[in-house]
Amino acid sequence: MQISINGLSTRVELDGAANKPVVMFSHSLAQDLCMWDPQVRLLAPRYRILRYDARGHGGTHRPTSSFSVEDLADDVAAILASLDIPRVHFVGLSMGGMIGQALALKYPQLVDKLVLSNTLSAYGPESAPMWQERIDAASGPGGMEPLVEPTVTRWFTEPFRRTESEVIEWVRSLIRRTSVEGFTQCCRALMKLGLTDQLPAIQAPTLVIAGRQDPTTTVVGAQIIAAGIPAARLEVIENAAHISNIEQPQIFGGLLLDFLAQESIAQGNRSYER
Repeated sequence: MQISINGLSTRVELDGAANKPVVMFSHSLAQDLCMWDPQVRLLAPRYRILRYDARGHGGTHRPTSSFSVEDLADDVAAILASLDIPRVHFVGLSMGGMIGQALALKYPQLVDKLVLSNTLSAYGPESAPMWQERIDAASGPGGMEPLVEPTVTRWFTEPFRRTESEVIEWVRSLIRRTSVEGFTQCCRALMKLGLTDQLPAIQAPTLVIAGRQDPTTTVVGAQIIAAGIPAARLEVIENAAHISNIEQPQIFGGLLLDFLAQESIAQGNRSYER
C-alpha cells in the first residue's frame, strides 16, 4: 500500500497477525522491500512484518532535493507514526543498517531490538572516489545497467552466483528497476555517513551480522559497530558475501529468530557455516 509521509508517497507492506510484535525490515541500496521475501515467509507466523521502500527505490517517490541518512531515519519514524505502531524490532542490511543506527540514535523510543547486517558506521574520505564512480556510472546513458554485474559480483560469492542463477537474475531485476535519481541521491547520503563516535549512545540490544566474504562492508567494519554499541553481539556467516539474507536465508533467519526470542543479549562473537 502507499502512504504519504514527509511529502513522499511511500510503499509499505504489512504481513502477519496484527496482534504480534512488529519486525520492521529496511533494504539495501539498489534493492527494495522484496529482498526480504525469504524472511517474511519465516517470521510471519510469529511476528507482524513491516517492510517499506526507501526514498527513490521500488514504489517510493523520488525526491528532487538532497537528503541525509538522518532524513531516511526520519522517514522510518514517520511511517511508524502513520501506521500507529509505537515500537518495533528493526532489521536493516547495508543502507538499511545505516538507517537503523541513525534511527536508534535519534528515536531510541521506537526501537526495541536492533539488527545491523552487512553494514558500516562510517565512510572515510577515501571512499569518495568509489561513490562518485557509481554515481557517474548510473548517470550515464545506460542508467543502472552498467552497475548490475559489478554489483552482483560484490554482493554474492562465486559459488552462489554459479549455482543460483534464478536468484541472481531476480536480484539483477531489482537493481535495474531502481531509479537513477533515487540511487544517486542515496549514494550521496551514504558517502557522508559518520556515526562511529555516537555508537555508545545506542542502548537497544543489538545483533550485528557480517558475511565473512563481504568485500563491501567487511567483518572489520562490523567489529567496530559491535564494539561501539554497549549491548551488541557480532555473528559472522562464513559462506556469505554482502546480501547475506539472500545468500544464506536459513542461517540468517535462524539468527533473527534466536535473537528476537532472547530476553537479553550477551557480548561475544560467533561464526556460522552452511
